[in-house]
Amino acid sequence: MIPTTPPAAAGAAPGASGGAGPLSGKTILMSGGSRGIGLAIALRAARDGANIAMLAKTDTPHPKLEGTVHTAAEAIREAGGRALPIVGDVRDEASITEAVLRTVGEFGGIDIVVNNASVIDLSGSLELATKKYDLMQDVNVRGTFLLSRAALPQLRDAENPHILSLSPPLNVTPKWLGAHTGYSLAKFGMTMATLGLASEFASDGIAANTLWPRTTIATAAVQNVIGGDRLMAVSRTPEIYADAAYEVLTSPSRELTGRTLIVEDVLEAAGVTDFSGYAAVPGTPDAAMYPDIFLDRRGSRAAVTRASRRHRGA
Repeated sequence: MIPTTPPAAAGAAPGASGGAGPLSGKTILMSGGSRGIGLAIALRAARDGANIAMLAKTDTPHPKLEGTVHTAAEAIREAGGRALPIVGDVRDEASITEAVLRTVGEFGGIDIVVNNASVIDLSGSLELATKKYDLMQDVNVRGTFLLSRAALPQLRDAENPHILSLSPPLNVTPKWLGAHTGYSLAKFGMTMATLGLASEFASDGIAANTLWPRTTIATAAVQNVIGGDRLMAVSRTPEIYADAAYEVLTSPSRELTGRTLIVEDVLEAAGVTDFSGYAAVPGTPDAAMYPDIFLDRRGSRAAVTRASRRHRGA
């Protein structure tokens, strides 16, 4: 299960097993996922034969964004998984309740929640519109908390339950708090909600962790909001995030929880030493990759290494 080479270099995802891997028959409820990182995580799980329910807003094609919840579902099925596309809004509690009920009705339970949906706006406090501030809080923080909470009764009955939020470590220094205060509050809020759930439900064996990349990832947000083609050229593909998420979600839930994990550290602990295959532009050296926000030092490798060794029986 522990990978030794990145998928783009080897031609297959770590641990890929043609529909018979650790996530075979497991059910994932994800917010968003029509494209980018969320879709990559879903496709990695689908190759094991997982069931993926996606609560997303994109019902029809967007002029600036590739994919809809329906095209994502088709890709999941083609990859070997089962898909349940649910058109809804993670800000709306009724949509969340419906998503949980439909997921349980279709697949019989929920094993994993992935809080993928997120809104980004790096504007300064004077420039940030109140409407956008509210949107970030509603999707990033409220959505993470409500979706995770709604699935908790099902997660309690799961064999290896996980909550995974795509948010950064709580690096609450003046540098990162002041860089983009509104967005920092929203992303740190995602992490705080996740770590709170990890502590609150530790006795139930429900893992709750966050995952964040050391470099920027080639997504629509990077292309359209942050840096355009120049930043895309020095970013890594969403598959690096997906492979790290796979490692986390297949780890024993009672052994890896309450952590703010870093994508590259997770993969290094799993045996990946060459990240060149993840370059969005092949041949771009690792040293040229653009560092993601919220990080300024090496992350939580030691904690991941210990969990990975236990996972492998070392």
